[in-house]
Amino acid sequence: MDTMRDRFIATTTRLLDEDPRLALVLAEISRDGFGRAERDHPGRVVNVGIREQLLVGAAAGMALTGMRPVVHTFASFLVERPFEQVKLDFGHQGVGGVLVSAGASYDWPAGGFTHMAPGDVALMDTLDGWTVHVPGHPDEAETLLREAAAGEGRVYVRLSLQSNQRARPVGGTGGFTTAREGRDGVVIAVGPMLDNVLAATEGLDVTVLYATTVRPFDARGLRLAVDGGATADVVIVEPYLAGTSTAAANDALAALPHRILGLGVAREELRRYGQMDEHVAAHGLDPHGLRERIGAFLGGRGGRRGDVPAH
Repeated sequence: MDTMRDRFIATTTRLLDEDPRLALVLAEISRDGFGRAERDHPGRVVNVGIREQLLVGAAAGMALTGMRPVVHTFASFLVERPFEQVKLDFGHQGVGGVLVSAGASYDWPAGGFTHMAPGDVALMDTLDGWTVHVPGHPDEAETLLREAAAGEGRVYVRLSLQSNQRARPVGGTGGFTTAREGRDGVVIAVGPMLDNVLAATEGLDVTVLYATTVRPFDARGLRLAVDGGATADVVIVEPYLAGTSTAAANDALAALPHRILGLGVAREELRRYGQMDEHVAAHGLDPHGLRERIGAFLGGRGGRRGDVPAH
């Protein structure tokens, strides 16, 4: 299976051929993959070098002329480093564009903390008017990217090397979809966390909702999932900073007594490079870690670490 980043390169290359309004702005990252696009569309494929503030500013300038810019680099260089430009050049000026990141929270641990961005979605959440997509499979990434490119608004698409085994229907209204139904609580699995959540909750009587669009937050979908209960227990499993969406879930359930557990990447910096899977486990986002914490939150129904059913 190709990666989400591979699919982004192939899809964006085709979109540049199809849509003369589209432009691509790069800062060295992934440039090798766009060789043909750069030759075929020299006025619409721009590499600014390792200058991320210029990356975002130039893209917003293109948007002011009526173009639809797709802006790409690692998440830490796309959201964190040029955040002022994202806030002002796109948001304050009221123009649209598509930010597409790679690297996610810790896709390339050997790159060190400079190449990790567990706080990117939380940071984007401080801005108004952004749609945030977190696909869990390359097919989903392609669908969401195509919709974003065809639209007018401000969109952030967060790509990762982590992927679920199969794609789910995405796009359209962007609401949560139901992957499993139960009565003892609701677990929201975001993007590439779905397979681990399904493995962790096997045998538990819980509803699992799947989210690839996290902003706007599907408040109605969550309320429907807990409908009929006097109280609600909700767990949100996100592949970025733990607790990023707990405030949105609290707001959605304001009229109902509820408890919410936010699971994700801890604030603590892990200072050993390791491998991506080791980071997943260290943050308790593997099936065993999730089973332990979800089970304890729901009243001990999850058992011990070794109780994840075998597959």
